[in-house]
Order: sequence, then structure tokens, then C-alpha cells
Amino acid sequence: MLCIGGLDSSGGAGVLRDSATVHALGGTARVAVTAVTAQSDHAVTAVHAVPSKVVTDQIDIAGPVSAVKIGMLGTVGIVEAVAATLPRAPCVLDPVLMSSSGHMLLDDPGVTALLERLLPKVDLLTPNVPELVALAHRLGVPEGDHSACVERLLQRGCGGVLVKGGHAQGTASVDHLYRRDIPVVAFTAPRIDATLRGTGCRLASAIAVHIAQGASLVDAITAAKHHVHGELVLARDVATQPRL
Repeated sequence: MLCIGGLDSSGGAGVLRDSATVHALGGTARVAVTAVTAQSDHAVTAVHAVPSKVVTDQIDIAGPVSAVKIGMLGTVGIVEAVAATLPRAPCVLDPVLMSSSGHMLLDDPGVTALLERLLPKVDLLTPNVPELVALAHRLGVPEGDHSACVERLLQRGCGGVLVKGGHAQGTASVDHLYRRDIPVVAFTAPRIDATLRGTGCRLASAIAVHIAQGASLVDAITAAKHHVHGELVLARDVATQPRL
């Protein structure tokens, strides 16, 4: 499968994390790098966007793939280039708008192009709540009206929207899958007290690789959420181990 996104120098997120997830689940990853970043768990200190032509060349040379996962895009030119050259394969888009430390990772024209040019070609959008709020603002929807925002996203041609519950409160992490004219499906897992960067990358790329392997969308999300839950448990256990 093809992973399109930024190169995180720490390996915690971006195409390095996507590739690790794909290989852990039995897939083979090809990548198209959209930006080179210098970052850690605490901050993004540099972002260098890759020229749009280089991004399209990477996508073209990847050849036929069974699924696509898109993460950080960075600029309006890259969004438009990706929209114009997407392979004909199921596509999962994780709308990376800013880093966990607050660094903006997609400019304002890029968000507009994402909604207008790229979203109609996407089978699944995977926003967390802050990303959904940002998209709601751009769509002219009241900040707290998540249902109205999801409806607007679906109206723009997106096949489905998975609203992730990791930023919510409670003992369970509940994600909700919205599709047109189909009942909402909830995916629940116990909330884990752990810090793990790149969970959005892990989830979206895991969904994509399961789809590439023939799973239905619901089964792919179920398996991907189980995978990320296991990664969180491992991160918690490592963090709580006594140091010698």
C-alpha cells in the first residue's frame, strides 16, 4: 500500500510510523514524502515541504497499490498534486492539520483544497475531535455541532467519517463511524493511561492495510483499533517498568 505524508525525524509519526504499522500487519509499504520535519515528542522545530512535482513523481513510481493512507500534506500545492495523481484504490485520509505541540502542518488554502479537491476521492476520513472542530469552523458549522460537521463532510463526497474519541473523557475510548443512509457504528476500547505519539497515523494506516487485505470497512476499523489499543498497553507497561 501507499503511504503519503511527512517524514518525522523522531519516527513517532508520519510515513515512518505508517510503514512500521503496515509491515507489522503483514503488508508492504511504499511512500510518497510530502515534507521533511525535525521534531521530537515535545516540539516541531523545522518543516521543509517537498516540491509538488517530486510528490507526484513518488506517487506515480509507486505503481498499482491495494490501498492508500494520506497524512500530512503541508501546502495547497501538495494537496492539489495528491488529488490529481491518487491511485485508484481505497483511500484513508487522516487530516493532519497541526502537531500535538500546536505547530500548524497545513496552511489555510491547503485546508480549503483538502475539502474541495481531495475529500470527494476519500473513502474514509479519520479526524479527532480538535480536527473536527477545525473543519467545522472552515465549513461554517457551529463548533460543538459535530453531527452537522460530519453531514457536511459526507455531502462533499467523502465515503465515511470516523470521529475518534481519544480526546474525549471517560473510562472508554469510543470512535464513531458515520456513513450516508447507514446507522452509526461505535467502536469501543478501554481508555489506557499512556502517552503515545502517532496514534492517528497508526490507526489510519492499520485501517488501510486491513482494507488492502480484503476486510470490510467495519472489520478493518475493529482490527485497527485493537492494534492501536495493544500499542497503548505496551507503551503504558514500558513507562511503568522500574528502572534498574
